[in-house]
Amino acid sequence: MPSPAVRTNEAALVQVGLLGRVSHPRHPGTYAVDRDDLPGILPGMSGVTPDIRVGSPVFDFACDHGEAGVSAEAEGESANLAFQVLACLGNPVTVLSGAARGSRGTVAGKHAYVLIDFPQEALEQILPGDRLLVRASGQGLAILDAPEVACRNCSPDLLNRLGLELTGPGAISVAVAAELTPEVMGAGLGMDCEWANCDVMLHDRETVRRLGLEGLRVGDLVGMPAQDHRFGRRYDPRYTAVGVVVHALGPSPGHGVGVVTLLSGPRELLSYHAGPGRNLVDLLELAR
Repeated sequence: MPSPAVRTNEAALVQVGLLGRVSHPRHPGTYAVDRDDLPGILPGMSGVTPDIRVGSPVFDFACDHGEAGVSAEAEGESANLAFQVLACLGNPVTVLSGAARGSRGTVAGKHAYVLIDFPQEALEQILPGDRLLVRASGQGLAILDAPEVACRNCSPDLLNRLGLELTGPGAISVAVAAELTPEVMGAGLGMDCEWANCDVMLHDRETVRRLGLEGLRVGDLVGMPAQDHRFGRRYDPRYTAVGVVVHALGPSPGHGVGVVTLLSGPRELLSYHAGPGRNLVDLLELAR
């Protein structure tokens, strides 16, 4: 594992074992209506989706909030909320039952479910209902060299691989693949950022072209200016957030591509810049 560039409280974190299960695909049985008022029924959320992977282009699939890999949950409302909140991107996962028993995966996102990446061979064998063990660690993570920058949903392993650069007293910078401006932030604003995600409205092709987002992929690191995601998500020009793209495009207005928060802080203390290899496939060395 790469050496961390900044000091953290990683040694003080507690690891928690979370028991989850692969969800079964769900559908409301109603049409989703897109921005052109065209109705349709599309798959996407929950279950196992072996053809959408971390690294896949977000615009290439006929899906509704297409979740990559395995979508997992816990049994019972209280347990499921803890499963959502405590699991962090980069946490290791083991399959406990079924044909893929013993296979190892990695938490790579949050949406309505905890999203887990597995090698392709395992994805072809995993079934709804298979049990999973997540070794959760990361909530409570703090950057000692930048104490005003909040860490959210980020495992110590992933943080150590981000290549954070100290740019001044209490200030850090991170390389990202793309920038998501406030005009495209949609459903999820106002909600807590420790579970689920914020949708990014990228239905308009001209907007996508203007922002240079044609090549956006699941797993890309993104910078979000004027976003305060320290305690919930809100627009605030004094702050910046950095996150990860976690699901493909959804058709409904106000929804779209999903992003989960990793870092947020005052804009003078958290900055970002363009850099190569800014996808979880590279950062976490995920098997394809």
